Amino acid sequence: MSRAERLPHWVYRLFNVPTRLYRFGFGQKVGPPILILTTTGRISGLPRQTPLQYELIDGVYYAGSMRGDKADWYRNILADPRVMLKVGQRQFPALAEAIDDSEQVLSFLIYRLQRSPRMITAIMRADGLQDAADEAALRNYAKSTTVVAIRPSSMDNPE
Repeated sequence: MSRAERLPHWVYRLFNVPTRLYRFGFGQKVGPPILILTTTGRISGLPRQTPLQYELIDGVYYAGSMRGDKADWYRNILADPRVMLKVGQRQFPALAEAIDDSEQVLSFLIYRLQRSPRMITAIMRADGLQDAADEAALRNYAKSTTVVAIRPSSMDNPE
């Protein structure tokens, strides 16, 4: 059973709340750091906005897909990697790239575990990983985890 099949539909609707909060200027006042990713719909050609938790590492934004490779935003990136990012009040173009190297994904997961141990452990448990400290289990989990690197394509991003 995939991650998408385990979670009820209302959970995905809940993730639209940060988008609305950002539109009204309250995005950074709630929860973990969230960016708004705008992709081009692979079928419709229309702009599609998705709020995502992220980590900024060496000027690159990293985000994981809760629905794995079934997420629409992820599939849109595969079709057209040119995206727009809104981080706080700044908006800028970027290029997104799916990371398929499980060692890179593992490094990202370890980094996230160090930064937000309770939240990331809870996410991993919901995905069926009971012991995030078990290196073999974490390595196996990394093979089924979808992570995207998003690199700003202009120099006007000060972070």
